[in-house]
Amino acid sequence: MGLDSRIFGEALMYEFDWDAISSVLPILGKGMMLTLKLTGVAVLAGITGGVLLALLRLSAIPVLSWPVIMYINFFRSVPLVMVLLGFFLLAPAWARHIFGLPDNVEMRLPLAMVGFSLFEAAYYAEIIRAGIQGIRKTQVQAAYALGLDYAQTMRWVVLPQALRNMLPVLLTQAIILFQDTSLVYVGGLLDFFGTVYTAANNRHAYVELFIFSGLIYFLLCFAASYGVGCLQTRFVNTGNSLQQ
Repeated sequence: MGLDSRIFGEALMYEFDWDAISSVLPILGKGMMLTLKLTGVAVLAGITGGVLLALLRLSAIPVLSWPVIMYINFFRSVPLVMVLLGFFLLAPAWARHIFGLPDNVEMRLPLAMVGFSLFEAAYYAEIIRAGIQGIRKTQVQAAYALGLDYAQTMRWVVLPQALRNMLPVLLTQAIILFQDTSLVYVGGLLDFFGTVYTAANNRHAYVELFIFSGLIYFLLCFAASYGVGCLQTRFVNTGNSLQQ
């Protein structure tokens, strides 16, 4: 009990160093920009690839659907950190050998973007596939009756509704991706968390900077989650009004 009381007393007497935060804000801002860039690229590429994978996954032709099923199951079964490590450790040597790139070419950021995009495409593919399968068959039959072919039906009838219905889930996956970008530290990239960790080591201000970074992550993710909840409620109300 004496040791616990001493630790508790020291925690109460800890002097929070605000200068440790204010002095590194420009560096943390650059790290946040990298985090947002990674998130944006991975979301756009992931959704685009997810649409293509979902359509191939639903194909009745086995030679098209089975490779996609294997791709999706692979990336959904492997931890993201292992995917990133594979890209950081193996891909540079392959890229230099195939494209003849010199050793001093920095490839960590492009490789991280590719790794995140391929990983997220597998998750977005399953989300979009569920959205496509949730569209009533009568709408597809009506599109065919109007003279639309399969590609036109998917482009103008099915996909717009599927993406709209799945938009809250797609945005939720983007929030998860924003949090997962901190894993790029395994490749030495200085994203927001990487700059926080480096600054904390340099200034020996682990408590201040980790609390600050946790607060920033919480505020951004909470605000985004609240926005997704409002959007989902709006979709539900719109759907109910259309049914009445």
